[in-house]
Amino acid sequence: MNVKLLIVEDEVVTRQTLSRLFQQEGYEVFDAADGRQMEHIMAQQEIDIIIMDVNLPGQSGLELAESLREQNNIGLIFLTGRDSEDDRLLALELGADDYLIKPYNPRELTIRVRNLARRIEQINTPQEFSVEGSRQYHFANWVLDCDSRCLYSPEGKVFRLPKSEFRALELFLTQPGKIHDRETLVRKMLDRELRPNDRTVDVAIRRIRRHFESHPDSPNLITTIHGEGYRFVGDVEVKIAS
Repeated sequence: MNVKLLIVEDEVVTRQTLSRLFQQEGYEVFDAADGRQMEHIMAQQEIDIIIMDVNLPGQSGLELAESLREQNNIGLIFLTGRDSEDDRLLALELGADDYLIKPYNPRELTIRVRNLARRIEQINTPQEFSVEGSRQYHFANWVLDCDSRCLYSPEGKVFRLPKSEFRALELFLTQPGKIHDRETLVRKMLDRELRPNDRTVDVAIRRIRRHFESHPDSPNLITTIHGEGYRFVGDVEVKIAS
């Protein structure tokens, strides 16, 4: 797989150091100093993985992550000096695949990028869909593959789910018909407690529903039970691919 890697970092020396590091690893590397340059490059190149700082001029990395989340098969790793637990959790909630703190270990970073590239390649390789031993949930002509964290539409379109959305959907599919409140869902998704005015669960459910809404024949699979939570409606079959 010829991986196209985009580094979004406003500090020139760090940007150049990262570019050299990944060029030596065999990646096709592009770099940008801010969100505007990032969008210009992405309009011309099919980027596979982005390594991005949180602190950027103009839009922050966290703000940019929200728009990137709509492009499901782009891997996103934050590499930043901000070691706030809130920032890390927010980044993961927004769909980041990883969050590393500067100063970083170059070997660890290259390993994490390599592992992410393998997952993305698995998504884009049709035969990997039926990798032996992979647990899959089949429902309403959709398939959720647990090894790759991919959701497959009835036509075979692939949506790579962030860990939080995958965990929420997996919970629904393991217990169809059961009502799950927001506290249960946020613990499953992010291993933390529900906070006051926390909309994380609602945002995740809206994004999952958006995938189903992309298919005109899909029923309303996740329903809102007002005052209680959410429930998956439909039959589910669990298969082990062979």
